[in-house]
Amino acid sequence: MLIEIYNTILYQPIFNLLVWFYNVIPGHDIGLAIIAITVVIKLILYPFSLQSIKAQKVLQELQPKLDEIKKKYKGDQQALTRATIELYKQEKISPFSSCLPLLIQFPFLIAVYHVFRKGLTNGQSLEILYSFIHNPGTINAVSFGLVDLSKPNVVLAILAGVAQYWVSKMLVSKKQPQVEGAKDESMTAIMNKQMIYFMPLITIFIGLSLPSGLTLYWFITTLLTGAQQMYFFKDSKQIKHSNSNSN
Repeated sequence: MLIEIYNTILYQPIFNLLVWFYNVIPGHDIGLAIIAITVVIKLILYPFSLQSIKAQKVLQELQPKLDEIKKKYKGDQQALTRATIELYKQEKISPFSSCLPLLIQFPFLIAVYHVFRKGLTNGQSLEILYSFIHNPGTINAVSFGLVDLSKPNVVLAILAGVAQYWVSKMLVSKKQPQVEGAKDESMTAIMNKQMIYFMPLITIFIGLSLPSGLTLYWFITTLLTGAQQMYFFKDSKQIKHSNSNSN
């Protein structure tokens, strides 16, 4: 039952949209079709990704207060936990608020993976095309006459890793707050460093084992996420600057 719902709501529509782009794009280039469908999916998920970016930024700005609490209740884990929970309640934010919107995107990623794995490698999914979508017979997995998107590609994997580093770096404050007398780094600072360096390596490692069509999808998605973050941060700075001037 769940598989049927997944196929009807996600897998089949995404595959049909991909084939439609493949049919209408001049030259029938699958790489351009993947870029087009990536933009469409990103627009659909825009509200969720924006919510995640906002939550991560708020948690980042909350870090100085968390460090103060850590210093105040150093050695008293129970008091530290209570004070931390109370701070989250006061600020009306959950420490998991940045993760939940990302979880919503996973079914789409899984569906795209299945589309590329089945559609680009052996064309098995062509039989599930809607009646109004032209059946091309076969899909040429070679993009721009150079890259076979049905197979792993080192260059695309590295590009995806670099893009992931750029996005992760952008989310981490350049000036990490320091707590006097604290010998250990805050948990958030440690997680930030892991995000910056570990995630890009994982992205490259996974990209080397997946069809490069999926790696291209992830690369373009990451670039669009980075652009979204840049716009949000710039807009936030302008709002703060306007509010400070008005005061």
